[in-house]
Amino acid sequence: MRLVIARCQVDYVGRLTAHLPMAQRLLLIKADGSVSIHSDDRAFKPLNWMSPPCWLIEDPDMWVVQNKAGEKLIITLAEVLHDSKHELGPEPGLVKDGVEADLQKLLAEHVTTLGEGWTLVRREFPTPIGPVDLMCRDETGASVAVEIKRRGEIDGVEQLTRYLELLNRDPLLAPVRGVFAAQQIKPQARTLAEDRGIRCVVLDYDELRGIEPDEFRLF
Repeated sequence: MRLVIARCQVDYVGRLTAHLPMAQRLLLIKADGSVSIHSDDRAFKPLNWMSPPCWLIEDPDMWVVQNKAGEKLIITLAEVLHDSKHELGPEPGLVKDGVEADLQKLLAEHVTTLGEGWTLVRREFPTPIGPVDLMCRDETGASVAVEIKRRGEIDGVEQLTRYLELLNRDPLLAPVRGVFAAQQIKPQARTLAEDRGIRCVVLDYDELRGIEPDEFRLF
């Protein structure tokens, strides 16, 4: 990774033309060959960039970044304030906390979150069109299919509706009720679910993990 801070102007020549007037900017040259130009007020999005495969030709007062299509970024340098190289090493990748698989595992372990006396029959309970996340029995022994999402939207309700239709054809399971569980449920999804007799449950990921909330409580 190479970081250059410079007063420069940038001209793009290709399918169209674009011009960045002279100003102080960050030039980011990555190991994959990409070059991007950043300001201090555009968050992560660059002002202009060239994606690999491309190559950089450096002269003292001008850099030219070009790709196979003949597109060019012409960077005219007035003053270089900083120029450094850094070895970042291999990227281990983003590890997400609280994905649907985590929620499913936690809810399976704490199925009484859905109701006292509830028991888990099976995770990934099979149906002809794919597995429903959890098959449970409530305190009366009745079957309940639970579909889990991080963000509950109409598509998830439709998915659970299809599962319920097939599950209710099995005389050993029927009647099967549905629970739509998510960390966040959109109003439209809640309306559709409740109209179809599906119960909605908002999940607290930290609570499922046994983490106490940070807020001060009187009791």
